[in-house]
Amino acid sequence: MAGLLLAAGGGRRLGGRPKALLDHRGRPLVEHAARVLRDGGCGPVHIVLGAAAEAVRERADLAAYGVSVNPDWARGMGSSLRVGLAALAGSGADAVVVSLVDQPGIGAAAVARVVAACTGRDALAAAAYGGERGHPVLFGAERWAEIAADAEGDRGARSYLRRHAGALTLVECGDVAEPYDIDTPDDLRRLE
Repeated sequence: MAGLLLAAGGGRRLGGRPKALLDHRGRPLVEHAARVLRDGGCGPVHIVLGAAAEAVRERADLAAYGVSVNPDWARGMGSSLRVGLAALAGSGADAVVVSLVDQPGIGAAAVARVVAACTGRDALAAAAYGGERGHPVLFGAERWAEIAADAEGDRGARSYLRRHAGALTLVECGDVAEPYDIDTPDDLRRLE
């Protein structure tokens, strides 16, 4: 089970502070998010960086993870998803759990629940919070090419998931995680 962390955003609504570099528990947020995937049962874990990629590499300890840099990060999450799926294509993984760097309220317990929902190379599952689909999301390897072809802008895999809603397994995680995003200066209070 591979893990894919999308951490390329420039933090436009945070005044241009890349989310990967935000402090959380004394370290860059990207370290916390990558560790959550690993502790939840994913390996290998791959990280897609973009904005301030060199600063992230200098400040964060990412030695245990694969790292790609998305040169088109400003075009949105879809381009980072494509870069990450391409990087994992030769990994032999049956599936990937995709997580976002700006959701520190989602921990290893939620990742482990989503990992446990994997039924094979055509699996499609997502964490749910009160019945509403959220992150992380699991994609079986047989779905990667179609997801990558569909991933555009900031929507990532949203339209793919809508079209395949009948095949999607929702895994309730509301009792073990909080799906808030760190998007605005006011949200920074949620970091520890």
